[in-house]
Amino acid sequence: MCPKTRMVVSHVSTARKARLGIEYCHRLALFLLVMFLGDPTLRGNTVALFVSPAGNDIHDGSFEKPFRTLERARDTIRARRKDPGLSDPVTVYLRQGTFRLSRAFELTRQDSGREDAPVIFRPWNNELVIVSGAKQVSGFEPARDDQLPARIPDPARQHVRIADLRKEGLTNLGHAVRIGRRPELFFNNRAMSLARWPNEGFARVQEVTGGQPFTTHGLKGDRSGRFTYEGSRPERWKEEPEIWLHGYWFWDWSDAWQRIEQIDPPRKTITLSKPHHNYGYRPGQRFYAANLLSELDQAGEWYLNRETSLLYFWPPGPLDQSIVELSVQETLVTMRDTSWVRFQGLVLESARATAVIMEGGAHNLLTGCLIRNTGSWGVRISGGRSHGVAGCDIQATGEGGISLRGGDRTTLTPGSHQALNNHIHHFGRLQRTYRPAVGIGGVGQRVAHNLIHDGPHNAIQLGGNDHRIEYNEIHHVCLETGDVGAFYTGRDWTTRGTVIRHNYFHDIQGRGRHGAMAVYLDDSASGFSISGNLFVRAGRAAFIGGGRDNLVENNVFVDCQPSVHVDARGLGWMKYHVDPGGTLPERLKAMPYRRPPWSERYPQLLNLLQDDPGAPKGNVIRLNVSAGGTWSHIEKIARSMVTIKDNLVNPNPGFQDREKENFQFRDDSPVWKLGFKRIPVEQIGLQSDAHRKSLPVLKREPRK
Repeated sequence: MCPKTRMVVSHVSTARKARLGIEYCHRLALFLLVMFLGDPTLRGNTVALFVSPAGNDIHDGSFEKPFRTLERARDTIRARRKDPGLSDPVTVYLRQGTFRLSRAFELTRQDSGREDAPVIFRPWNNELVIVSGAKQVSGFEPARDDQLPARIPDPARQHVRIADLRKEGLTNLGHAVRIGRRPELFFNNRAMSLARWPNEGFARVQEVTGGQPFTTHGLKGDRSGRFTYEGSRPERWKEEPEIWLHGYWFWDWSDAWQRIEQIDPPRKTITLSKPHHNYGYRPGQRFYAANLLSELDQAGEWYLNRETSLLYFWPPGPLDQSIVELSVQETLVTMRDTSWVRFQGLVLESARATAVIMEGGAHNLLTGCLIRNTGSWGVRISGGRSHGVAGCDIQATGEGGISLRGGDRTTLTPGSHQALNNHIHHFGRLQRTYRPAVGIGGVGQRVAHNLIHDGPHNAIQLGGNDHRIEYNEIHHVCLETGDVGAFYTGRDWTTRGTVIRHNYFHDIQGRGRHGAMAVYLDDSASGFSISGNLFVRAGRAAFIGGGRDNLVENNVFVDCQPSVHVDARGLGWMKYHVDPGGTLPERLKAMPYRRPPWSERYPQLLNLLQDDPGAPKGNVIRLNVSAGGTWSHIEKIARSMVTIKDNLVNPNPGFQDREKENFQFRDDSPVWKLGFKRIPVEQIGLQSDAHRKSLPVLKREPRK
């Protein structure tokens, strides 16, 4: 393949979009119909209220006299619905401008709509409406040299500007690095860097010392929280009151923030404050230092002195032509036990923690919104049923994108939450591992038609049962970590019933130890179906780490290393997790697997403990196509336990146009004689619909 092959993120050509499948259109229309029975704002009996940043809460909420706050509109709806005869649909129209929240906008059970009378918050006439958790900082002034602490580097002194946050009315300065409590500085909607060293990338631990050595998986480490460094840079930090290090201290899949207790320059040793990292520390691992005024040495960096409330900032552009904001509010919108409420077409930005939280309730929908610059998640849904996030762009989150948790595992009752047709990218800015674009738990969630890219660790992380992961495009994730999966689940025999089908995984290659997998069924994860997916340059693509009863069927693998992996770790190094009292038997016993519906839905669990439980039995690998790369790595002891049949390993299996990344098969391809079923690639990824008017077209080269 030409190394200059252009990668078009949507991977759906104009011609393919014109042939958009009827199946998808019907499915999406049904979803939106079930959620809201169409748009009630088009019906004549809808009550309309108006809110504007230039309004006044003593107004009547009309178009001519809008309210100023969302709370005033909410309270008006509450008062109206006290009259049981007044239960029409309500649309709250937000007028153009920025709503800077002084507290989270809270909705409860009493703010619910009904299936035939939902409550909708949306812009008027497609105006740009921003709901922000940040306060604008405008009081920056040039500082005389005698006003600047001596530790500010010489190159920065002429560029640094100072703002007194007390004069700005900002008193809640939060924590320097703690997720959900740390304020962030934004310059024209772009997060600035808390002054750090090195400015990009990482430094390395030299040696670990302190007298608490240990060895695991052949690696030597120490638990004392003391290590040596190379060079003399930390000696500049002696006057810094609160220094934090962010690093991958032992494993390349576990990051943590650690505060420095002491620096010993003669011995080139750093001692960390307790609590220490639970996995310990080892030589060669990566870290960087942050919250250092002495490292404010390039444009875009900033530092906050919490004792004086002075903010130091080297702006990357002219301040008089820019907007500088500091995040203040933890959360923008909370819905607790609320039902039939929709937020549509809004920009939700700059929360210290999560932008939108839904707990309990049913049939709430967040649609067509842009969510960005959060310190934690974009949207977190827990409990309730049939909530959705559809057609949204979610970017630059401190942790993950969307979290879906709901349903009842003991009864296998589905939560039926959906993440549908979202573009999620550049997530995991502040906490790097196990903060996926979409996190899933409980029973029966659906993640479909999303485009996910540019994240340091997992794209989709899953627990629970009977989920559907389908029609997603995932690429350029696992960028900073190792022993990592773009899709990840692990160490539980009971998280069964999930289908991973018709997804496109490409250009995935972890940078840390053990690299990356596309679909990673880690540590005996069992009962998954991986079918009809396209894997291109996707590392160790379909990875079964000792699990049972997994199906790998009808997939296409191109230039993967290998396409399929199966091992028997439950009989080897991981045996202590399988033995009586281990993690897996205990998690099995926590579920009612001997009674319906479990015994009927997952009969393989009934005799598992008596059937050599550490053995990777029941796995089936069939009707797959592997071109280029390596076909398989099956551990010797596992080979007789795995069913492998009717797979085609051929560097030229009859692709329509491999050079142009068209991996559909020609009519004369030998795959059809095997019984291979066509993969509907035209339906994969983002789709244009009523809530997503445009598709991103990004050009990137393949990962080398």
